[in-house]
Amino acid sequence: MSAFRAAFFALFLGVAGPLLAQGQAFGAGSIDPDDPVEVESDSLNVNQSDGTAEFIGNVVIIQGEMRLAAPRVLVVYDDAGERITSMEATGGVTLVSGPDAAEAQTASYSIDSGKVVMTGDVLVTQGQSTLASQTLTVDLGAGTAQMDGRVRTILNPKD
Repeated sequence: MSAFRAAFFALFLGVAGPLLAQGQAFGAGSIDPDDPVEVESDSLNVNQSDGTAEFIGNVVIIQGEMRLAAPRVLVVYDDAGERITSMEATGGVTLVSGPDAAEAQTASYSIDSGKVVMTGDVLVTQGQSTLASQTLTVDLGAGTAQMDGRVRTILNPKD
């Protein structure tokens, strides 16, 4: 499970680190990667032949003050079944850290490329400020984020 914890933590950091609105990073609190990761779902299907584990129904993943919710999360392992290569949350994804939140139709994390991609009606809310687009791509290695697809924002300088 330590590989799952690392992948999950990186997914959160990927969204949390680079996004800035009003000079404050997404998720004001700190997360310890050694904190336990709690996963709840209505069911779990493990398929050893294709190296996947699928959490289905009311999936909630919590680490510290970070929370990911989605109807489905698919975890894909390498050919040896020893390490996670990617994770994909689908069906409407919500990521919350403290007062900040990000929503999208899907969120995928490729461990090998170090990229997190949130797609479909992406909305990031930080206090009174919001950012919206169709795609958010975060490069963990470069520490960058890019929003594409008619980016919209409301910035409130008073906050």
